[in-house]
Amino acid sequence: MTAADRDATVRLDLNNPVFQRDLFGLQKAERHAALDMLGKLRQLTWNQIYRDKGLRWEKITSVAPPVGITALYSLRITQARRAVAYRDGDFIRFLSIPPDHDATYGKK
Repeated sequence: MTAADRDATVRLDLNNPVFQRDLFGLQKAERHAALDMLGKLRQLTWNQIYRDKGLRWEKITSVAPPVGITALYSLRITQARRAVAYRDGDFIRFLSIPPDHDATYGKK
């Protein structure tokens, strides 16, 4: 990864139907917190996302990524929820907001 890649401003892809279902299904206060976090994300560079202690960008190793995706990651989207996403160039492509921590990492 080059310095230019790390310093690129993040772009958001919120078009996944599962992610949209999960986002719009959150309680009002949590949904507003998630939207605030998404607004914050679009102002950051990739380097800032990787270093931000509050986001806790973490590779998910317990779940195999779908074909064509190198790795899945989780990041804090609200105080109580993490989102599953992956990096595709300058984009964070969001996949879901699991109902609990264990579901994020594929545990039962």
